[in-house]
Amino acid sequence: MAALTATALTLVEWAKRLDPDGMTAQIVELLNQTNEVLDDMLWIEGNLTTGHRTSVRTGLPNVFWRLINAGTQASRSTTTQIDEGTGMLDAWSTVDQRLAELGGNPGGVRLSEAKAFLEAMNQEMASTLFYGTNAAPEEFIGLSARYSALSGAGNSDNVIDGGSNDTDNTSIWLVAWDSETCCGIFPKGSKAGIGHEDLGLDTVENQGGVTGALMRAYRDHWTWDAGIALKDWRYAVRIANIEVSDLTVDAATGANLINLMTDAEERLPNNLGKRAFYANRTIKRYLRHQTNKAVTSGGGITYENVGGRRIAFFGETPVRTVDALLNTETRIT
Repeated sequence: MAALTATALTLVEWAKRLDPDGMTAQIVELLNQTNEVLDDMLWIEGNLTTGHRTSVRTGLPNVFWRLINAGTQASRSTTTQIDEGTGMLDAWSTVDQRLAELGGNPGGVRLSEAKAFLEAMNQEMASTLFYGTNAAPEEFIGLSARYSALSGAGNSDNVIDGGSNDTDNTSIWLVAWDSETCCGIFPKGSKAGIGHEDLGLDTVENQGGVTGALMRAYRDHWTWDAGIALKDWRYAVRIANIEVSDLTVDAATGANLINLMTDAEERLPNNLGKRAFYANRTIKRYLRHQTNKAVTSGGGITYENVGGRRIAFFGETPVRTVDALLNTETRIT
């Protein structure tokens, strides 16, 4: 038996989901986002019950030129191991049985809620992928926390400065997804993706009413156990410190997006992995403007039909929309 809280649907909320004929309404999802990075990520099962352990080579063996009748010393390479953790994204949906059945379509009411829960989990996963920190131990560590310094860190070569000195900043990311570079992980023995458990009718305790009063309700449980494994830092590049308010359509001031993205492509060692740029809508808008101004140079954006969809490309790399990328990032140094 569980407790029913204010997070359950009320009569007013339920009524807003019905058409005049009493059937479940088609809701206009104004809160939906586009986070195409979730479409691109490759996933592997971790080798730990809480994540994944990766062995990384940190040094090559010494090799020698030798003379006849002269020996050489033995040597070896060096390695280290990195443990990546996963987080448990969790949500519950509770709908009063009598409330759900008022319109004669309880399945429709529950499906309406399910769509909202799926969208909420996708948004939270995309946000954590870029902004998760070890300050929140229940999350996994995102990419921004790993690429957070312009110098002094081992991966600083793959952090490009967009030139901002202000606080209204955003980033463009270039990631080459592969099981040997950067990928999503889920715990050993578990399943990938969002899990859904239909608990059907359950008995809950109504905390807002009489203590111990019982009520029947439809309940659903949503889970997503996931994290990321950054096995080779060379295959992700962050263009940070792009000041949003300073962007111009001709790159006369502010960040020159074409030049910065060209620099990012040259940071990747080779063509290993499924690569893509990730940017929010503000960046994509200015990128198109700057491309139009620079068309005589042959650089910028083109479009190709991929799987029936028109996809923007920068050179040979798709440029994907990620609404989870903020315009309020602080400047990194």
